[in-house]
Amino acid sequence: MPASPEAADPADPGRGGEEVVLASANPKKAAEIVAIVGDTIRLVPRPDTVPEVVEDADTFLGNARLKARALVAATGLAALADDSGLEVDALAGAPGVRSARYAGEDATDEQNVERLLAELAGNPDAGARRARFRCVLVLARPDGTELVVDGTAEGSIALAPRGANGFGYDPVFVPDDGDGSTFAEMDPQAKHDISHRGRALRALAVELESS
Repeated sequence: MPASPEAADPADPGRGGEEVVLASANPKKAAEIVAIVGDTIRLVPRPDTVPEVVEDADTFLGNARLKARALVAATGLAALADDSGLEVDALAGAPGVRSARYAGEDATDEQNVERLLAELAGNPDAGARRARFRCVLVLARPDGTELVVDGTAEGSIALAPRGANGFGYDPVFVPDDGDGSTFAEMDPQAKHDISHRGRALRALAVELESS
């Protein structure tokens, strides 16, 4: 049984056999990944000598592929990369692939949330604040094969940030499958059970176990 996210050590590479370089240096993402797929692959941190990949694709899949393929080329190992973000209907799908940079290239999570709320200020009703988180995972291998999975969490944007857990837009995202709490107000395991990344990782675990 996979460990819960709060119990997973971001530095723990997991216990699986295949060695896979993890594109993300975010420890919270690493913990989520280890919690779900740590029994099937052995995660290796991205070497410091490998430069950051310019994420200039216009889709989550495109960016995830850029990162995974660049790591395979640089290390000769399999690589796991994700690209994820928030899509808001009233903003024509924005922030989308620019979710991490919505308020600027070096924007903080708080600045991104602040811009999002400012742009939705004229839409106070939940129905006008419909949104979803998307996550696409790509596991690329040196032989050129790839596993691609995705996950989605439907919900709406709160009027103001609530909660201290999570990261990114979690304080303002209210999932449809929850109890009215934002992701940041939820217990980490409860969030993980219904989050876009949790769903994508479970789909990846199924693919790995059957391959």
